[in-house]
Order: sequence, then structure tokens, then C-alpha cells
Amino acid sequence: MAEENNAPQQGAGAAEGEKPQLKFSLQRIYVKDISFEAPNSPSVFKQSFKPKVNLDLNTTSTKIDDDQYEVVVKVTAQVNDSESGTTSFLAEVEQAGLFRISGIEGAQLEQTLGAFCPNLLFPYARECVDNLVNRGGFPPLMLAPVNFEAMYAQRKKREAQQAQGAAENTH
Repeated sequence: MAEENNAPQQGAGAAEGEKPQLKFSLQRIYVKDISFEAPNSPSVFKQSFKPKVNLDLNTTSTKIDDDQYEVVVKVTAQVNDSESGTTSFLAEVEQAGLFRISGIEGAQLEQTLGAFCPNLLFPYARECVDNLVNRGGFPPLMLAPVNFEAMYAQRKKREAQQAQGAAENTH
């Protein structure tokens, strides 16, 4: 009797008008590009280290296949001496991931690719930047956590304002 209850019913999953089943999986995490420069070494090691960190974050997504997407989080950290302005180092990492996503469309898919996926990738990018900086002979650079949801919301707000401004200029 238990077997009968657990058996799938014919035709139950393919009824017309049903939403496709939501599927999300992380297929692979990898470093797409990596760079480290210490243009003023070894003289930069002779002075006291008073860093001023300039951080730039960027995310992109590309559709690879029907339900496969590549998401890239690009982190650029330029550290200068706060007194002299001399560049101590420049570290750049493009941390990428392949995601299989189906059953999500439109704005929800856009938010998943622009906020949720980067949130998954950022800890790996953080660790990679820290490792690069240590191998370059500098003290650790532990980047603070980033709220990609807020960044995504700000970007969408800017895009809406630009679209509204463009529409007003055409009338």
C-alpha cells in the first residue's frame, strides 16, 4: 500500500498552465582572471605601511546555454600609501561561477544573477584577494562583506531614473 502512495501519478507533472519547476544549482566555481602588481617594490617595503584602500566591485552575467549562466564578480583593490600616495599594490580577481537555473524568468532571474549568485561567489573572491596580497609580501587584506542585494537595488534605481530622464527628454 505504501508503494502505491509514493508512486508518481501519470500526467500530474505536465498539466497545462503549471509553472515550470524551479531549479538552481552551482555547477562550478573558478578564477577567470587574476592579477597582482607591486609596481614600487622593493622600496615600498622600506617605509611604514599606512594603507589607503580603493576598492572597485563589478558583476556581470552571461547566458551560456538554455539554463546555464556564467556570473563573474570582479574585485579590484588598489592600495596606496596614505601619506605619499605611492601605489603599494594592485590586486585584481575575477571570480566566476557556472550556475544552472530554470523555472525563473524576468526580473526574478535578473535579481538572481545580479545579487544572489554574486553573494555566493564573493567569499571566494575575498579569500583569493587576501591570498594574493599575502603572497605579495603585504599584510592581509580582509575585505568586508558586501551586500549585493543593496548594490543590485541601487543599480536598478539608477537605471529607472536614467530611463525616466531619457523619456522626458524625448517629449
